[in-house]
Amino acid sequence: MNRKIVVSSLVALGVFAWGVADAQTRTFNVHYTSRATFKTDAPLETIVGTTAGQGSVTGNVTLDPARPQEAKGRVRVDLNALKTGIDRRDAHMRSKDFFDSEGNEANRWAVFDVKGIEIASALEPGKSVPAKVRGTLTIRGKAVDTAADSTVYYLKLTPEQVESQKRYGLTAESVRVSAKFATAFTNHAMQVPQLLFLKVSNDIQLEADLVLVLAP
Repeated sequence: MNRKIVVSSLVALGVFAWGVADAQTRTFNVHYTSRATFKTDAPLETIVGTTAGQGSVTGNVTLDPARPQEAKGRVRVDLNALKTGIDRRDAHMRSKDFFDSEGNEANRWAVFDVKGIEIASALEPGKSVPAKVRGTLTIRGKAVDTAADSTVYYLKLTPEQVESQKRYGLTAESVRVSAKFATAFTNHAMQVPQLLFLKVSNDIQLEADLVLVLAP
């Protein structure tokens, strides 16, 4: 065999092997400081509901910062923890007319399955990158394909910094994802809410502020 061909083949094989070794997909868990928010307009106000706190937003994402495009995962939001500032309205949202989440474990969680990320480059520590997170949103058993306009921020800590932040549950690597996307009540087999004789908009604006920390 031609010596040049042999050398070229070995070089190509070495580059391929290095690329495989360099690919480090790892699991990041949703941190307890993460939150999810929904907004919908009514004639006399904008209704804002927020889910936050320990156990309210959970899940994990597998991600290689060098190849974030291939990210996969699942994020769950506890609809029973949703607060709009009015207890009676919160109870109504959990009823069978809307989320049907109270006493019905199958509908308790809004679920976003991450299918991939459209992003121009690898993640660099200390740098925010615009992205579009593609996936499937499931509420009340009704799944809708969607894409969230997002900003992704990647953080790496020194061993000394990790030691000082352990009590807050932070790790050597963290990723913050701020995302916005839209759906509608009728997309998920819910009727459009009505306050007195005034109907609320069918459109729902969703926002998520996720902090992902490296799994143990």
